[in-house]
Amino acid sequence: MSVKQPADQSAFILPDLGEGVHEAELIKWRVAPGDTVKEHQILAEMETDKALVEVPSPWSGKIRELHGKEGEILNVGNVLVSYDVGGKGAAKPAPAKSVEASGAGESKADGADEDAGTVVGTMSGELSVSSRFARRPEAEPAQSSRKALATPAVRRIARELGVDIDRVSATGRGGRVTASDVQAAASGAAVATAHAGNGVASMPAARPVAVERPAIDGEGTTERIPFRGVRRKIAQALDLSVKTAVHFTVVEEADVTALLAKRSEYARVLGRKLSLLPFAMFAVCRALVKHPELNAIVDDAGEAILRKGPVNLGCAVDTEHGLMVPVIRNAQTLGPVELADQVKSLADACRGRSIEREHLVGGTFTVSNVGSHGGMFATPIINYPEVAILGLGRSREKVLVKDGRFYAGSVLPMSLSCDHRVVDGAAGAAFLGTVVRLLESPEELLGG
Repeated sequence: MSVKQPADQSAFILPDLGEGVHEAELIKWRVAPGDTVKEHQILAEMETDKALVEVPSPWSGKIRELHGKEGEILNVGNVLVSYDVGGKGAAKPAPAKSVEASGAGESKADGADEDAGTVVGTMSGELSVSSRFARRPEAEPAQSSRKALATPAVRRIARELGVDIDRVSATGRGGRVTASDVQAAASGAAVATAHAGNGVASMPAARPVAVERPAIDGEGTTERIPFRGVRRKIAQALDLSVKTAVHFTVVEEADVTALLAKRSEYARVLGRKLSLLPFAMFAVCRALVKHPELNAIVDDAGEAILRKGPVNLGCAVDTEHGLMVPVIRNAQTLGPVELADQVKSLADACRGRSIEREHLVGGTFTVSNVGSHGGMFATPIINYPEVAILGLGRSREKVLVKDGRFYAGSVLPMSLSCDHRVVDGAAGAAFLGTVVRLLESPEELLGG
């Protein structure tokens, strides 16, 4: 049964689209101003943390105004759609309270009962998300305290410099406060304090000057591709990682000649062939138990290292939408065959855009098969806030030497990147050495 829009309600705010999601990118509007929509009819497609979500209408009504342009980043709790309230004067929508203040988009209108329900993505093959939504009367905007958008690392810098980050002018993308903004604000405050101490009237904090970007030459361009969707999410994650974690990389080769023979035995028993990836992942899980300092994440906001018990192993998957990293939880309890099945299942879900958000978060270590399309060594970027990532190259035949004798064998190149703030060089090399030893001794790896 369709729910009629209440006469005193006209604004639908962007609901919480998943745990920990505070913003989403508007990919496509599915309605236009003037359209009459039914309850649960899809209003828009939104992108959140590499997952595509459809946002349905909470009630039936006529669309008066759409708030946001395709490609724009919208905050959870802000007005998404305004409805026609049937002849009443059109008032500007009131900005929603912050997520913390409003219970992730849940609010109560003055004189109206709280109305919360479920938002479910119904796109075939894509993510279904349950969340709370609210509707509210439109009114004139009210003044509210601004909470700065900033990464944990930038907030830590602000604390160290004694700067109120909520008062810093932001120059970063999407209104984010950058480290340079904080430092500029701190410098301005220091100058003002010095002048005040000398009997000179204190000066206001200096405003950071936006960095001038180089001119872009568009001549010869054959296609202009908007920097949006999954690709923008990837860029933001990588940018945060390289600006926060202190990367160093250790490389090594493992003689997998004996492991390849053992893999052939598995293929005969299973009736299907396994790649080297699940065996390498199995070795990684065994090595992380011995070297727990790499099975950890960094809490920069709390200035702490969180070592984890379970191995929640991320496996980078290449899709037509961009790189995604699904997580296999409690991977230390699984064997190579089970890991292979999990990788296939999650990779298919990523490529079909049906992966659930909970399978994309909570990782403690990541493996990236950089050799799937060719290549030996790499410098993989850490999947922050994790502290290490292992890149696997393509195995190849090579003339090897053992006990003074030459023989034809196969080697697997590996590249381990670690966060030097957490992992010392010796610890990273020791971990990689353990992985190599296990891969070179399949009896120990598979029988231990």
